[in-house]
Amino acid sequence: MSGPLPSPSPAPSVRPGSATKAPANAATPWLSVLIPVHNVKDYLRECLDSVLAQADAGVEVLMVDDCSTDGSNELVRTLVAAHAGGPVKVQGLFHAQNQGLSGARNTMLQAARGEYVWFLDSDDYLMPGAIPRLRQVVQGHAPALVLCDFFMLRAPMKLKHRLRGELHRHTFAGPERQLMRDPSRLMQGLFEAGQMHSWSKIARRSVWGEQVRFPVGRYFEDMATTPLLALLAESAWYEPEVWVAYRQRAGSILSTPNMTKAEHLAHALANLRDAAASAPLDEAARFAWAHFAARNFIGASRMADKALPDGCAGQVAMFRQAFEEASPIPLRALDRAYKRRGWFVRAMRLRYWLRRAEDQQRAAAA
Repeated sequence: MSGPLPSPSPAPSVRPGSATKAPANAATPWLSVLIPVHNVKDYLRECLDSVLAQADAGVEVLMVDDCSTDGSNELVRTLVAAHAGGPVKVQGLFHAQNQGLSGARNTMLQAARGEYVWFLDSDDYLMPGAIPRLRQVVQGHAPALVLCDFFMLRAPMKLKHRLRGELHRHTFAGPERQLMRDPSRLMQGLFEAGQMHSWSKIARRSVWGEQVRFPVGRYFEDMATTPLLALLAESAWYEPEVWVAYRQRAGSILSTPNMTKAEHLAHALANLRDAAASAPLDEAARFAWAHFAARNFIGASRMADKALPDGCAGQVAMFRQAFEEASPIPLRALDRAYKRRGWFVRAMRLRYWLRRAEDQQRAAAA
């Protein structure tokens, strides 16, 4: 779906009495940890415990159950009751209708009171010391955006996973442990690392504002929001420590391709060019962005081809158009940049899928 992100819609319906409002004179938390919940009964307690084991009284935790059917909703109630009156405020909210991951995150953004917000998926958990270290960064430097690293939690963790570096995945390719104020350097490092997930980004709630929200009903929703946050953040800090354990489970988005997912991937960066118009980026940042958009185009085309190998006529052509609209530099300029860098295989791969798009366009016109 091209065009601007949806305007902030009214908060999704939440059952009456499902959340307790803080007293008007309550101190503002420095951090809100936001945990969306949907059919994760086997993992939720571990996730919450990983937060509470290291959180101070200036942290609040919000969970929103998105109409779970496995008993996760009752577990949320149990956990909230168990921690009532404790040093860390734990709240539970409950959707009356399923809103999906984006809707759950948007609900919590509206309800959060913390100066910073940190999304944490309910089947993942925080590594010990993550919150105290984040607080040190916030108190010492007050960045608008903090980026951290993660490791992939697999059962079992095999040698091939270790060799692929899954014990420490970096989310930024650039300066470490220093305050960055150059939007070009931030965007370049973000796109070069290619890790757009929201749970490795902690942002001031004011950066999200009332405008930036997750697109409801879309896959790859983090790609639609993380670059926008980077553009809006006047400063950023990259902490090259593993703060999040990301659980790799069967049935992930990329392991179950279909045409809908392919289309959403192709259009994930549709809003970025307009947003970046007021913040001109240098050549290196624009190339990193264009290369990332090209990877999305190729990934979406492959996904469509895998989902419907004999019936995706016209889809790759549509994805090419989406790529050209998302890329900050023209196709020919990107091809020349690939060749200057000696990236001949990548240039050939891009040209292959571009030819596929042209062939489909000619076949459709015949």
